[in-house]
Amino acid sequence: MALLAETPSRLAGLTAGCTPEQLGAPPEPGEWSVIEVLAHLRACADVWGRSITRILTEDTPAFRYVSPRTWIRETDYPDWTFEAALAAFTGQRAGLIAQLEPLTSEAWLRTANVTKSGKPRVETVRSYAEGMARHELIHLEQIAHTVGTVCHHER
Repeated sequence: MALLAETPSRLAGLTAGCTPEQLGAPPEPGEWSVIEVLAHLRACADVWGRSITRILTEDTPAFRYVSPRTWIRETDYPDWTFEAALAAFTGQRAGLIAQLEPLTSEAWLRTANVTKSGKPRVETVRSYAEGMARHELIHLEQIAHTVGTVCHHER
């Protein structure tokens, strides 16, 4: 929970002082810019957050896994400014935290049968939340590297 709650403020802290142009610049050709990473994180939060909600509101739902990389093509997230995207992500995250905070230990273990590549898997609220937190840590490191390359080397 703490990692999920901290991600928006960590994003803000990592990118403080960067210009919009720097946030849109990849550190190397073919790599993601900070804006592209944030767009990806938002798509992940959409997909995995909806999965968490389904598990909490339905009894043992069964559904197909949706890839955030597929879902992002249905959005305009990569076109957003960093400031607007971070504000949207921050609001979305506040909603997720409000949903997760009051959960009992039993609610964290509610399950869904999720099919990915033809094989069903049992997922829980906890597995989605922990997976999201681990995934975000990786991308926060990526953003720190990108910021160090495109923003701070000019100072």
